[in-house]
Amino acid sequence: MDDSNSAGSKPKTGISHIRWIVCLLLFAATALIYSDRQFLSLLKSTLALEIHWTDSQFAMVNSFFLGAYALGLLFAGRLIDRVGVKVGYAATLLLWSIAAVCHTLVSSVSGFVFARIFLGFSEAGNFPSAIKVIALWFPSSERAFATSICNTGANVGAIAAPLLVAWLLSHWTWHAPFLVAGGAGLAWVVLWIFFYNRPDRHGAVSPSELSLIQGGEGDRGGTQAEESSMPVPMPVLLGLRQTWSFIVAKFLTDPVWFFLLFWLPDYFKKTRHLDIKSSWPHLMGIYALVTLISLLGGYFPGYLLRRGWSVTRARKTALLTYAVMVLPILAVGEAGDWTAVALIGLAGGAHQAWSSNLFTTVSDMFPRRAIATIIGIGSTAGALGGMLFQYCCGSLLDHYGPDHAGTGYLVLFAYAAFAYLTAYFFNNLLAKNYQPIPLDEARAH
Repeated sequence: MDDSNSAGSKPKTGISHIRWIVCLLLFAATALIYSDRQFLSLLKSTLALEIHWTDSQFAMVNSFFLGAYALGLLFAGRLIDRVGVKVGYAATLLLWSIAAVCHTLVSSVSGFVFARIFLGFSEAGNFPSAIKVIALWFPSSERAFATSICNTGANVGAIAAPLLVAWLLSHWTWHAPFLVAGGAGLAWVVLWIFFYNRPDRHGAVSPSELSLIQGGEGDRGGTQAEESSMPVPMPVLLGLRQTWSFIVAKFLTDPVWFFLLFWLPDYFKKTRHLDIKSSWPHLMGIYALVTLISLLGGYFPGYLLRRGWSVTRARKTALLTYAVMVLPILAVGEAGDWTAVALIGLAGGAHQAWSSNLFTTVSDMFPRRAIATIIGIGSTAGALGGMLFQYCCGSLLDHYGPDHAGTGYLVLFAYAAFAYLTAYFFNNLLAKNYQPIPLDEARAH
């Protein structure tokens, strides 16, 4: 079970903010994982000189990664609900660090397939762990903002990756980024093991902070002790419309983020003739804008809640707002380079804000003992959707060829534009409100 008693006694007086340090650790783990996801996309042209892969082969490598990620998520969420986040999260990042280093041992398309399978399977525990930690450490009014900070790690990793890869390539070979990522992951594991514990067992958490954290117990239908109890049976969860509201929304919208993450360097190279040495300012600009919008998006529903809005009204208003914000990406084909940066950054930021709030709906509706499992199931659906979309990306771009790549990318951006409104429709249909679900009654039926 999770988390032994922490050393030291709980402070008797004063106000602590340990929950935000915990949130920064979640941010750091996500930043590491997403920087490594970017490495292969940034090295696509460099590796093409060595292994001579086509767009379809590159898409295949990404598809295998997402397939392994989806498979891992089926087990990761369930495992974390059983063993707890201290052990589960540490194991996730340890395996991920080893997988990152393993990339340096391969030199063929098939080798990268196996390396990405290992990487995808090992990182599957990140978001189920992170969202469960946020449910444990944050009250309802702060959860969306805390999730957006965690999600922002993906943007910061994507911002840092082009700069880091460009610098490392100028001094060493393509192997260096993967070695750096693996070493940083091992350092994170050590820090997590020594620092993390549940808030009611953490020696640095003051009574006032613990009271704030536990003040949101009522809207989740659970207690701190529930974090280490037996998870809810899978058939019960899959029989709930609310579970499917999350699954369908992830399946439709996660592919957009994977598309942006894996194909933007190729987009700038083929449609705007900017290689990585020329396009890194544009990529950094996109993810800087994504970061800003993501943080504002995480703050927005909390602001509405503090103004007296219900959880359901605040979350649904936020989700609809972000769905509409993606629509301008339809104009990217006719835009100049930096206008394209703004349009893609707006869409990417809207996605991250959407994702943060969508994750939060799970902790609004489900008790803690089910959160990691639900996140795992929904994220599996998102990864499978991403896997299918990667296949479409590679096939479509190979069909149009380098001379007409812009047309292929416009089709892909068109999907991105309307995915969120479609997902909002189904999410709203399946979950009329985001109120706590009486799982004991659901199990009885």
